[in-house]
Amino acid sequence: LTAARARARFPGVLSEGSNPMPYRSPLETRIARKATQAISDFHLLDDGDRVLVGLSGGKDSWTLIQILDVLRRRAKIDFSLVAVNVDSGYQGYDYETVARTCADRGWECHVVHTTIGETMDNVLDAGDTPCSLCGRLRRGVLYRLATELGATKIALGHHADDCIETLLLNLFFEGNLKAMPARLVSDNGAHVVIRPLVYVLESEASAYAKECGLPGIGCCCPSCGDLSLQRQRVKRLVMDLEREHRCVRNSMLSAMRNVSRTHLLDTRLNPPAALRAGVRFDGQPRAAGGVAGTSRRRE
Repeated sequence: LTAARARARFPGVLSEGSNPMPYRSPLETRIARKATQAISDFHLLDDGDRVLVGLSGGKDSWTLIQILDVLRRRAKIDFSLVAVNVDSGYQGYDYETVARTCADRGWECHVVHTTIGETMDNVLDAGDTPCSLCGRLRRGVLYRLATELGATKIALGHHADDCIETLLLNLFFEGNLKAMPARLVSDNGAHVVIRPLVYVLESEASAYAKECGLPGIGCCCPSCGDLSLQRQRVKRLVMDLEREHRCVRNSMLSAMRNVSRTHLLDTRLNPPAALRAGVRFDGQPRAAGGVAGTSRRRE
């Protein structure tokens, strides 16, 4: 998506009329354009939004708040940012550096101290993977803080690699076909979660955080970086594939935007009665001999 097309579809993010300052580097330009495309494609931001940024201190969340701040300064619409850092209670976690970095850059930041680590130790059995439960518990804290701080959106730093790996994890180990949505409304309808970095590669986020001089803060979870975890195994699989096929990440990312619903086996997507009746999913009769909602092509 070109900058001109992004402005046409979502004019609030990139603005030439206000003569904004140029981006600091080609990398920042690329990340800003990818974030703008995601904001445009999924309508992630609205005028007047107060965006709570989940800031763990890792490279991805630093990239998220930095690029949102860059876009905010260039935008025609008005939106504000507030960072929330969730301290899970693990010994050695350097939340003070997170808070100090935010203060130095003029970003509002709230640190929330929790006992999430202790809770997981009490709930999980030995050998269980803690990441999913940890994510849900941390998400609950962010929901609560969003209400207290009057935030209208909750921004998370998941990038394209996270989406790809989640797709493969669910496919291989959970028996369902789903990844990470760029925009998600909570079950009770009270919160909107957005992921502006869904088109940004992990390597780009890492390089950008380093370029901006942002400190990488580890979560201090005992399982962090455990190579035996399924996500780490899937990450290595993608890396191995990319050594032979260098565009494999972009191909998988494109696949998530190009779903042939009639070529899956889910009868909720392909009701047998509709197929028998020869009705396309837009309600129109299909061409003779065709399959609902598809064109004739070699499988």
